[in-house]
Amino acid sequence: MSTLGSLFVREMRLAIRVGGGAWMGVLFFLCVIVVVPFGIGPDLNLLSRIGPAILWIGALLASLLGLDRLFQADRDDGSLDLLLMGDTPLELVVLTKCLAHWAASGLPLVISAPVFSLFLNMDPLATAALTATLVAGTPALTLIGGIGAALTVSLRRGGLLLAILVLPLTIPVLIFGVSAANAALDYSLPFATPFAILCALTLISAVVGPFAAAAALRFSSD
Repeated sequence: MSTLGSLFVREMRLAIRVGGGAWMGVLFFLCVIVVVPFGIGPDLNLLSRIGPAILWIGALLASLLGLDRLFQADRDDGSLDLLLMGDTPLELVVLTKCLAHWAASGLPLVISAPVFSLFLNMDPLATAALTATLVAGTPALTLIGGIGAALTVSLRRGGLLLAILVLPLTIPVLIFGVSAANAALDYSLPFATPFAILCALTLISAVVGPFAAAAALRFSSD
C-alpha cells in the first residue's frame, strides 16, 4: 500500500475511534433537525419549504465537529514533524487527511440526510436534490475547515476559534447548496446553475485548501 493510502486508512481509523467520529456528527445533525420544528411549530408546509436550509445548516455545523483534531493529534505525538520532513508533498498529505475526515464524518451526514428529511415533510424530488448538493458541497466544508485546523494547530482549545474562522468562508457553499436544493421545490428556478457553482467551489477548495493548510502548518512549525 502506498504512503498516502496507508495515511488514509490510519486517518479513517482515528476519525472513527476518537470522539465517536461519524456517530457524533450524525447525532448532532439529528439534534438540529429535531429541535427546529419545536421552535417554528407544526406547520408541515413551512417545514417542507425551509427543510433544505435546515438540513444544510445542520450539516454545516456537524461538519465542524472534530476538525480541531485534524492536525492536533499529529502535533502532540510528533507525527506532524515527520510529515513535514517526509518525501511526500505536504499538500498531498493534507488533501488525504481531509478526504479521510470527510469519508468518516461528512459522508455519514450525506447518507443520513434523506432519512432526516422525513422529519421535515420533504418530497422525494427535493430530498434527492438535497442529497446531490450535500455530496457536491460537504467536501468543500471539510477542505475549508482544514485551513482553519492548520491555522489553530498550535493553540490549545482552538475549537471555538476554528469555528469563527471557518464559518464565514463556508457561507458561499451554504448559499449555493441551499439555492440548488430549493430549485427542486420551485420549478421556475434553475437547478443546474447553482449546482455547477457549488461543484466549482468544491474544486477550488480542493486546489486552494491543501496549499493554504500546508503553508499554515509549515509556519506553525517554525
